[in-house]
Amino acid sequence: MIDISVTDLVKSFDLEKKILDGISFQVDTGERVGLLGKNGAGKTTLFNILTGDLDYDSGEVLIAPGRRVGLISQIPVYPAGYTVEDVLRSAFQRTTALKEEMDALTRRMEQGDSDTHTLRRYGELTARFEGLGGYDTDTAVNKVSNGLSIDGDMRRRLFDQLSGGEKTRVNLGRLILEDTDILLLDEPTNHLDLQATEWLEEYIRSFRGTVVTISHDRYFLDRTVTRIIEILDGKAEFYSGNYSFYAIEKERRYQERMKQYLKEQAKIQQLEKAAEQMHLWAFMGNDALHKRAFSMEKRIQRMRTVSKPTKAKKMDARFASREFRGDEVLQLKGVSKSFGDRTLFSDVYLRVEGGERIAFLGENGTGKTTLLNMIAGTEPAGSGIIRMGPAIRAAYLPQIIHFDHPERSLLDTMLYEKRNITPQTARNRLAAYQFQGEDVFKSVSVLSGGELSRLRLCMLMDEEINFLILDEPTNHLDIASREWIEEAVEAFDGTLLFVSHDRYFINRFATRVWELSDGTINDYPMGFAQYRAAKAEEKKPAPAPAQKKKQDTRPPRGGREKQARGNKNQQAARRQLTICETGISKLEDRCRQLDREMEQYACDAEKLQELYREKQDVEAQLEQEMARWEELSLQLEE
Repeated sequence: MIDISVTDLVKSFDLEKKILDGISFQVDTGERVGLLGKNGAGKTTLFNILTGDLDYDSGEVLIAPGRRVGLISQIPVYPAGYTVEDVLRSAFQRTTALKEEMDALTRRMEQGDSDTHTLRRYGELTARFEGLGGYDTDTAVNKVSNGLSIDGDMRRRLFDQLSGGEKTRVNLGRLILEDTDILLLDEPTNHLDLQATEWLEEYIRSFRGTVVTISHDRYFLDRTVTRIIEILDGKAEFYSGNYSFYAIEKERRYQERMKQYLKEQAKIQQLEKAAEQMHLWAFMGNDALHKRAFSMEKRIQRMRTVSKPTKAKKMDARFASREFRGDEVLQLKGVSKSFGDRTLFSDVYLRVEGGERIAFLGENGTGKTTLLNMIAGTEPAGSGIIRMGPAIRAAYLPQIIHFDHPERSLLDTMLYEKRNITPQTARNRLAAYQFQGEDVFKSVSVLSGGELSRLRLCMLMDEEINFLILDEPTNHLDIASREWIEEAVEAFDGTLLFVSHDRYFINRFATRVWELSDGTINDYPMGFAQYRAAKAEEKKPAPAPAQKKKQDTRPPRGGREKQARGNKNQQAARRQLTICETGISKLEDRCRQLDREMEQYACDAEKLQELYREKQDVEAQLEQEMARWEELSLQLEE
């Protein structure tokens, strides 16, 4: 059965450009589809058309009859005074109406109404109420709230007082609790921490309906979708697999088209040369060759309709590194921070050394951004000491980008904040960040979140720095922009401290993890894969203490053995030493292989646990072999 059918859909917001130009596709019942495209390609526009909130110019859009559509990007307006709890429970409007009628019938029956129609109606309502899960609403609300990190305090707060990200999270919870057949998710992981993201992934995999998601979270797409639809120049291209398959297949298609294009260009050059020669011969007296030459040129014109395949142009920019001398980058001594009666963290003692790449993790609202602001000097310190090394020059990219004069154009903003550059230099730098042509005259106030991030990065990367602080650097960025900033960070040879929920970004760069939980920062001196494996191991119940076996005091069987001569002992030791060295080499190779596999399965908790346990066993064997090697070496020295 087809849930969504789109045929020749056209939508434009001005006369010059069609954002959707004849796009056609179908989504079958139960499919998990990822909708990709660069920022501004028309993905959210398409979602708004599917929900009926936006009209279109031409084409046909059909939703299967009786299928209920839910869109996460919509934040409904709720009555004044609605708490988060009220919003979540508003998902049960049908069961609430049934419950109210059941309660009314119960009161009538208690007053002596024994009419057959009343009893039959009450039985029907009870069956429908139970079928819709009316008796399990408390369990469902608690399950969803726990999964999305909506704690008890947040459930009691007024919905209108929440931040935009918190409202999105609550609305996602409400949408999940509704009896929805088709889920349209627009960047659902942007405001979710790691725990909530993984919970949502599990929910989507168990959801019985249809899911179409706009996302630039590569791990999320790999774990949730089985088909990719990419909007490119207003049209749809299809890939039957997850994101990893899409990335490989897209490159393969590009190479195939390029190969075909080059082949055709070579053929065109050959024909052009032949036509030119025929014209030359015709002027020398063979007029009949003119006709053949003209025919060949028409053929060449038909072949020129094939355009050269192109790739999206990457932003060509790098952080300007400042030489760092010394070991100490940052020290935190007894740092604490509170807001009223709420303590975010207390007695934090941490030291950062040059070249480290630290991922700062924790649930939303625990105080990660606050600590970054304190380190960057944009937030007043609570108590304790925050000290940077004397040679440190830091740059900070906050999660919420703010410009003091948003009414200024991009070009003017560059000229005012970078007073030592010329207008042409400013335009060249903006162009490197994909702000080209008339875009440089746009007001900063009209930029999207991703464009604001690019503009701020454009200014940061011009400065010579050796300590880079990033707060959710990949939020609001499409995949191409994420890959670009990853390349820029990869080339940066200074120290990195970042907050992120993008598992791909964390796994690629983190060499150390800070985890903020319950007001304490736990320090894990390891990469993301090892950190996840360690966390999985921490959650396992402690094994029962093993009973000690009675020591065997009996004498060895057979009495004393004759000792071999010294040279024979040494020869045997050398053989054993060679075997031991070979074993050590194999175990070291296996350790390195396991590290690579742990990085590969960074988001698969079960596989990570398995690999982590195997690595522990291998390391234990390696330790035993090293001890044996030392023993054998001593025997040879005697």
